[in-house]
Amino acid sequence: MRPKCVRKFTLLDAMVLLVGFAIGLTFIRSVVLLRFSTTPLSSYEPFGVIVRMINMNKTHTPELAPEVLDRLRGYAGRFRDLFRHAPQFAWSGVYLRGLLEDGQRKSIEPMVARVPLPLDLAHIKDPEQALQQFVNQSPWDEQAVEKRYRSVMAAPLASPRGFFVIDDTGFPKQGRHSVGVQHQYCGPLGKKANCQVAVTVHYVSPEGHFPAALRLYLPESWTADPARLEAAKVPAPFRVEKTKGQIALELLDQVLSEGLLPGDVVITDAAYGVAQGFREGLAQRQLFYIAGVTSEMVVFTEEPRWVLPQPSAQGRPRTNPRLAEESPRPISLGELARRLPRRKVTWREGTQGKLSGKFSWVRVWPAQGWQRGACASATPLWLLIEEQADGKVQFALSNLPAKTSRLKAVRLWKSRWPVEQGYQQMKEELGLDHFEGRSWRGFHHHACLVMLAYGFLVLEQLRAKEVPAVPGEKSGEAPRITVPAIRRALQELLNPRAKPDCEYCNPHYHLIIGFIPRLTE
Repeated sequence: MRPKCVRKFTLLDAMVLLVGFAIGLTFIRSVVLLRFSTTPLSSYEPFGVIVRMINMNKTHTPELAPEVLDRLRGYAGRFRDLFRHAPQFAWSGVYLRGLLEDGQRKSIEPMVARVPLPLDLAHIKDPEQALQQFVNQSPWDEQAVEKRYRSVMAAPLASPRGFFVIDDTGFPKQGRHSVGVQHQYCGPLGKKANCQVAVTVHYVSPEGHFPAALRLYLPESWTADPARLEAAKVPAPFRVEKTKGQIALELLDQVLSEGLLPGDVVITDAAYGVAQGFREGLAQRQLFYIAGVTSEMVVFTEEPRWVLPQPSAQGRPRTNPRLAEESPRPISLGELARRLPRRKVTWREGTQGKLSGKFSWVRVWPAQGWQRGACASATPLWLLIEEQADGKVQFALSNLPAKTSRLKAVRLWKSRWPVEQGYQQMKEELGLDHFEGRSWRGFHHHACLVMLAYGFLVLEQLRAKEVPAVPGEKSGEAPRITVPAIRRALQELLNPRAKPDCEYCNPHYHLIIGFIPRLTE
């Protein structure tokens, strides 16, 4: 016998359950669509409203007013005359926005799917093919765009205390057809792998830093193969085999010749510093350097004494000087590091406290080619030895003036971090390593537009740091405002997301949210 408190499951109950289930599915679908929908720049600009971001990490995410979109349009407009026609410039805006918006991939196909086209491109039937053509085949000059970009960035960042950091960055690849790809050392992987490598020049000043120039390195396997060069459409001036150091010097000459970025110091790691010709090239340009070297390099710890060649009555006369018998012999840097004491040096305040390490700073004389007297005329250099927390020891040679202090040298040497940080951000935030094309032009077009996107974020970062304090609030240590934080804040304006529980944002609110209370009554 059934208890009286339990009634029969009627047809009406079944209908209510089905309706509730259907409404639930509709609600979930609306949330998903609203969460991932894109909105054109001009369709959501609530002037005067501040977009507040949630602080997701230890850095500060600033508040950006919608006027930042006007600044983005103005920034892009500074390069308008460098594109041959209006549609070409319009596609540059689409690509730039695609790089700035959220997305796991910043290659062409997913960017076309995410970014709404402006009205003057709305008639394009195949936007993916059109964007492919703009990046890979369109003949706009990335060199001219990068020159204008450097002038824009120089206005707020150029400083007499500025300096240059030379490095390279790798792009892991599959296959052998992407321009410059070869089995070589790949920095992101920390080992040899199939990859492309680009040489970079980064400008660093007390006000900030930005990538100033970039060019792909072509290994001998490419420069010795005309068919591969032709297939990748490599321009004739870049088909000549050059070392990474030679490319770096050419990029540096290009940047310095413009007279926009002052600085007479170059910082680089051992990949470049071990080449004596590279260090001599910097010195010939009247530049100071701190260049990483390896522990195998040999030096004199005292000024060597040389015996000049004398006329010989018998046999072939000697043409090169030789090291005097009583002169001390050279020693490897690894052996010298084991003999020298090191002193603790604190070079700056980090987010977790003071950054410090143990360093030696001594004068040495280069001994490369000492057996044949090749270094007889070498002048003394500084040797910097750094002992890291894990016991690893790094070495660097420098031609800084003789009165340079240990602290100044250490601060310069440790200032390489903006390059590593900057290129990591350009890859993770802007898709520098997401390009999937194979041509020389396509690679450098993509890299140029990534630098433009990064430049805008840096300018907004500077602007956010200059925001005056709010009256009545306590003053304290200025928060860290990073480039990724600026991009996240900008994303909320480029692609605003409607709240599913907002009756003004969600068009399905009255159908779904408003019906639920009535359903449960």
